[in-house]
Parts: sequence; structure tokens; C-alpha cells
Amino acid sequence: MLKHIITSAVTALTLTASGAFAAGGGDQHITDYDFSFEGPFGTYDQNQLQRGLKVYTEVCSACHGLKYVPLRTLGDEGALGYTEDQVRAYASQFEVYDADLDDFRPARPADHFPENTAAGAPDLSMMAKARAGFHGPYGSGMNQLFKGMGGAEYIASLLTGYTGEEKEEAGVILYENTAFPGGWISMGPPLYGEDVEFDDGHSNSLENEAQDVAAFLMWTAEPKMMARKQAGFVGVLFLTVLSVLLYLTNKRIWKPIKYGTRPE
Repeated sequence: MLKHIITSAVTALTLTASGAFAAGGGDQHITDYDFSFEGPFGTYDQNQLQRGLKVYTEVCSACHGLKYVPLRTLGDEGALGYTEDQVRAYASQFEVYDADLDDFRPARPADHFPENTAAGAPDLSMMAKARAGFHGPYGSGMNQLFKGMGGAEYIASLLTGYTGEEKEEAGVILYENTAFPGGWISMGPPLYGEDVEFDDGHSNSLENEAQDVAAFLMWTAEPKMMARKQAGFVGVLFLTVLSVLLYLTNKRIWKPIKYGTRPE
């Protein structure tokens, strides 16, 4: 019975991996960037998140929204490190529709990032999380499990994967991209390098801008990642200590029976 179960599990894993290769497209090239938040003890780089927010605000927000992200979370612990005044100042540059006023008003920290449907582009709130299984069907996550490659790597690779080649199909201009499944994407290159000026003097090369905005989008998808990692570490530590105590207790209880001696 056990043999059949193991055989079935290995077969299912093999089929999943084969399907992942077929669905993800063997010609995809995804770079395994070294992000600071990777690994069990990784943390977000606040400076990188701030740079990524600037890239999103000045470039990406023209077509994409972040409707699931509250503006107030920019000041949360483990987030971008902004003060309440900074969050309020940043929020005020957006306008949101207020049903009570039946008109638009400046956004407040309690509001969410505006939704952008003008260009029909997808919302980016959950993009990094949705693309965590970019290499396979249904987010099987094989590359993320074995290589540490997830949604942030996919986004950065996509933004830097344009070759400059174009073609027209059914009246639509397509752009060759080495990271996109199938090799052609309808979105033109959003970044070229030197698109924004960073306040901290960080290089604004194409690759740096792509990594910064990818890290920021990872945060929008997983704002509580650091808290979950900390809770997981505490849980593992607690279970380890508990296991040791249970082992010692078990030895003490069964020692008289095993060795034929009385407990002290």
C-alpha cells in the first residue's frame, strides 16, 4: 500500500513539473535576482521600497493601479518607513471619488491607491504574488521552491527583457520579450533607464529601476511578510523547546520500566 502511495506521489510530481515546463514556455528567461527579502530571515529594504514607489508613481501609475493597497500602509512598521505627515502628503497628490460629496477630493491615508482602468491594464496590487508560479500551471511554485525564484524575479526580468523587436498582428503591435510566455507582449517597454531621479543617489539604470519597482510590488502583495516570518521563527523555536522537554519527560517517565529502577 505504501509503495503505491509513493509511486503515485512521484508520478504526480513528475507530471506537474512537465506541465510547468510546457505551460511556462521553455524559452522564458527569468533572472534569479538576489532580493533582500528572500529567505527565512530576509527583510524588506526600505530605501529600495521607496525607490520602487517613486518608479511606480512616476511611470507605472499612468496605466496601472493599486486598488487593494491602503495608502496608510506606507507608514506601517516594516514598510517604507514614512511618517504620518509624509503619508498624508503623498496621498494628497491623488484624487478619489467620494460618494458622500458626489465629487472627487484629494485622497487621505485611509483611502486606497486609485484604480486605473483607462488603458485596460491589469491592477498591480497582487501581481508579484500571482506571478510567483510564473513557470508552471496553477502556481505550482517549483522554481520558487527549489531556486528561490518568485514573482519579483519575473517582474524584474519582464521589465528588462525587451529586445527591441516589434511585429504587428491583427492590428496590434507586439514587442518581443524574453521573459514573457510566448516571447511577445502587447505592453511596450515602460522603463528605459534614467526614467526617474532617486533622492538617495542610487543608480537609476534600467536593471536597478526594474528591481526596485519589483521589490515594491512584492511589498504591495505581501505587506505582512516580515511579521509572518517572525511569527514562524518564534513558532519553530517554541516547538523545538517543547520537543526537547517532551523527550526528557518521556525518558524520565519510562526509565524505571526500561531499566528496572525506581524514579529518584
